[in-house]
Amino acid sequence: MKKEKLYGILFYIFTAEGIGALSALIAGNFSDFFLEYDKPPLMPPGWLFPVVWTVLYAVMGYSAYLISRADTSKDVKKNALTVYWLQLFFNFLWSIIFFRFELLWAGFVDILLLLTAVCIMTVMFFRIKPKAGWLNVPYVLWVAFATYLNLATAIIN
Repeated sequence: MKKEKLYGILFYIFTAEGIGALSALIAGNFSDFFLEYDKPPLMPPGWLFPVVWTVLYAVMGYSAYLISRADTSKDVKKNALTVYWLQLFFNFLWSIIFFRFELLWAGFVDILLLLTAVCIMTVMFFRIKPKAGWLNVPYVLWVAFATYLNLATAIIN
């Protein structure tokens, strides 16, 4: 593997992982949150969240790398990667809003924006490079599930 390719892959993966880690750091201790609030049906065990997110950040970073190197116009790549960075921004904010500030309904608004951006990004990625789109299907499903968890938590609390 060429150094340039490896550096590109690592840039996108580490950037996504870093944004997730920074958000978690700012959001603070999640376990206290779950002790204070009722949990909705289907809530997975707490240990699963960091595992899933670590994998999803790596996969979304790799998919963004594939788009950055795709054989298409610069404008098409720029538009798709703009949506990629936008969804990462909403992703970054969600944990802080939901866990740090305990604004459950504001978190719901943010996660709806996140889900919308992730769906748009995935469709754009599919059109440019199908592999990059397929890589994000688990992300779409996980964010959809997280949207349910956010809404259900807000309703029962």
